[in-house]
Amino acid sequence: MENNINTFEKLLKECTTSGKKVYEIMQEKEASDFEITVEEVRNKVYKNITAMKSAILRGLSSKEKSYSGLCGDDCFKLKEKYNKKPALFGKLYEKITMYSLATMEENLRMNTIVACPTAGSCGIVPSVIIALSEEKKITQEEEINALITAGAIGYIISAKVAMAGAVAGCQAECGVASAMSAGAIVEILGGTSKQIINASTLALKNILGLTCDPVAGLVEIPCVKRNVFLAVHAITAAELALADIESKIPSDEVVDAMVQTGQLMSPLLKETSKGGLSATKSGILYNRKLMD
Repeated sequence: MENNINTFEKLLKECTTSGKKVYEIMQEKEASDFEITVEEVRNKVYKNITAMKSAILRGLSSKEKSYSGLCGDDCFKLKEKYNKKPALFGKLYEKITMYSLATMEENLRMNTIVACPTAGSCGIVPSVIIALSEEKKITQEEEINALITAGAIGYIISAKVAMAGAVAGCQAECGVASAMSAGAIVEILGGTSKQIINASTLALKNILGLTCDPVAGLVEIPCVKRNVFLAVHAITAAELALADIESKIPSDEVVDAMVQTGQLMSPLLKETSKGGLSATKSGILYNRKLMD
């Protein structure tokens, strides 16, 4: 196996040559890199899944506001809404939207979450994997396979760009998390390695240019609700990929485009809180209130 799997082209080639799935390739690589067994790799991954589930459970039962007082009770509101009137897209949609809010609100309460790939995008991957796990009745092993698949996508993208809003905007945080989730969905639903990579590509391609403009410098507005939207975005990408609808721009070129987009993006829109939503009248007022 090639050790330097740092592009989607190399990953797909390795999968094709070996006949192995994305998660199999990457868990072997992880084991080799850290000189541990594949079983140890999988045990570490499951600890993350357990932490994700715990964050969701805590978030679902809490209305505690953040220190700023700006966010913290949206998951409760959404749960109440679904109790009165179910979502148009069914139970899976309800769970994904609630779980993403629950996780992000646990993050702003400074409780334990799994940064995947970042704390500001921590609600996307867990909500998708855990909700699908529950609704599709998948096994613990399949959950692990899905999270390793998501991690593989994040790993390859990170070879070209730092996953930080300060570097490339929120496309490098929530955008990447959505791409990771799309790949995980395809893995759970039995798709091919090619479909997994294509799903991540479609998700990332269609979120290029997403800015990082947190109001008052906090990972709250628009970050909390953005996680919900990007979790749903991942489902669309996965559905298209499972139908063999492909991105006309190859995966690695889409990542290159994201890097270039981040470089062209104004510093005002890269976590400085000096542009975008942060610079609106309301955004400025929130900042002043919190500073008083």
